[in-house]
Amino acid sequence: MKSINPRQAVALGTVACALGVVYAVSGRLLADAPARDQMLAISAERAEPSVLPAGAQNHEPTVRSVKVTASRYRFDPPSIDVFQDDLVKIEVRSEDIAHSLTIDAYRIAKRVSPSQPVTFEFRADQAGTFSYYCNLQIDDGCRQMRGQLVVKPRR
Repeated sequence: MKSINPRQAVALGTVACALGVVYAVSGRLLADAPARDQMLAISAERAEPSVLPAGAQNHEPTVRSVKVTASRYRFDPPSIDVFQDDLVKIEVRSEDIAHSLTIDAYRIAKRVSPSQPVTFEFRADQAGTFSYYCNLQIDDGCRQMRGQLVVKPRR
């Protein structure tokens, strides 16, 4: 077996150390990404305007918070309007029996009980009008529960 001279040993050690530092830093950056993204979402939520200003479609994506109530076989509000690429945060409550809020185009199906509201978020990345409905079969009236998500294109 051939021996390595001291200069080569130092060079190899330096390279190995540098690779270790790069690995550690990149792993830390990746590990911190969810926390950083959550902080950005919280900052955007705090900056959310209560009313859409004129020309809002030209602004950067924002967080849109909506409270939906399921009761007596209807959703209130019956329509949710947002802009494309907004982060949509929906809180669903039921005032009578168990219901669900299902949006097929976004692969969302959330069940809610009268005593347990459910909150979820999604990015409205597809422009268009999408139906939402209750997919539970508890009562015939559940099949009639409909609403619509309107995602307006950002200009």
